[in-house]
Amino acid sequence: MRRATDRIPPPGSRTVSLVVALRPGDRAPDWLLAQLPPAVREVVLVGGDAKATGPAPEGVAVRRLGPWDRAAGDVPHSGLLAATGDHLVLMGADGSMSPREIPHYLHYLESGFDFVKGSRFIAGGDFSDYPLLRRLGHRSLLRLARQLYGQHLTDLWYGFCAFRREFLGLLDLRPDGVELGAELVTHALHYGLRVAEVPSLELPRHHAPTHPRTVRDGSRILRALIRERPHNALLRIRPSLRIRAG
Repeated sequence: MRRATDRIPPPGSRTVSLVVALRPGDRAPDWLLAQLPPAVREVVLVGGDAKATGPAPEGVAVRRLGPWDRAAGDVPHSGLLAATGDHLVLMGADGSMSPREIPHYLHYLESGFDFVKGSRFIAGGDFSDYPLLRRLGHRSLLRLARQLYGQHLTDLWYGFCAFRREFLGLLDLRPDGVELGAELVTHALHYGLRVAEVPSLELPRHHAPTHPRTVRDGSRILRALIRERPHNALLRIRPSLRIRAG
């Protein structure tokens, strides 16, 4: 899976930054800091209660950014832009994602993939709460994404992902209100990055989401998929056009 131009560093020499978004008023997730794998050397906390930060594990630098405007997206772009690691990992702080899964993501990055995302819908993955309306909308968006991009992903807008820092500029982060996990996946597909999915277990949240936004999230992701579609997307949707074009 490696390109001829890939620089292969010595094992364990790449640094890893974890970017975590906190809801306004949340304290630092002490449980998350306590479960960090040894590979993570930097944690960037975005938002939350700036007065309460739990003790960081030895050798881990904890940085805090915020406050942030929820209208700019579910996870602020500033956290990824401020992280300094060679590998960047993005996850939420509501307890539904476990930092103990991070080594699986890093394994695929070290094996030559450019972008690794979690999936709740492949063998080994699961979810605790996924309303029927959101599930149906997600299935429809997946079908469209497969037609537009020729990729067979199983989980489009799950926000647990990791990628190589060298592709940060290529992923073209935009504070346009689109859920950041889906935005990153869409741009990764658009620019032809090597994408891998790993099974992820979505756990019960420590606190319930403040406002379900199935329709709004779905419509924004739909616009992003269509806007970023490759130029030959119509050939995938209408096989007959491929014959005529030939």
